[in-house]
Amino acid sequence: MLKKLKSWFAPDPLEGSARGLYLKIVSQARLPFFYEKLGVPDTANGRFDMIILHCFCVMQRLKKEPLGYDLSQMLMTVLVDDLDRNLREMGVGDLSVGKKVKRIAEGFYGRFDAYSKGMNGDRIVLAEALKRNLYSSVPKPDEGKVIQVIDYLYREIDRLDSVGFDSLQAGSVVFGQPDEPVEVRGVSK
Repeated sequence: MLKKLKSWFAPDPLEGSARGLYLKIVSQARLPFFYEKLGVPDTANGRFDMIILHCFCVMQRLKKEPLGYDLSQMLMTVLVDDLDRNLREMGVGDLSVGKKVKRIAEGFYGRFDAYSKGMNGDRIVLAEALKRNLYSSVPKPDEGKVIQVIDYLYREIDRLDSVGFDSLQAGSVVFGQPDEPVEVRGVSK
């Protein structure tokens, strides 16, 4: 009986892994290069979209593993919990936090779907998805910068494909520097 009670209150090991991944994602998403050189708006929305973009990369890798689904779901839970906490810190009232978080989560899934469609074929579809989301507040996004983000996405997804699942389960992910030379699926840039 005592053993069962302890198991109910024991921390979920996946939560620690997901938190580790999330901290790495947020750290990468906050790199000034994205905002200063790639023209991503340095706003709450721009930073949120960069976090989503990096979550997308990690989740693309996780979905290739039989046990990746649970870790992916826990990563989403950690992200939503962080958004909830941030909204409360920004002064959003308790009654509206749930509605805002729900809208944000729907936005995440919409972005995830749009980016997946773009990554599975047509770079033009991906460019349009990035313009609609990442560059939504920019009247005329610079096409060259959008292409740089696309190249970065392909490179990071390819890089993550070489990361062992054990590392991800340990909450460890290493992203490349966004200004590294890019080799995109066999095409050097």
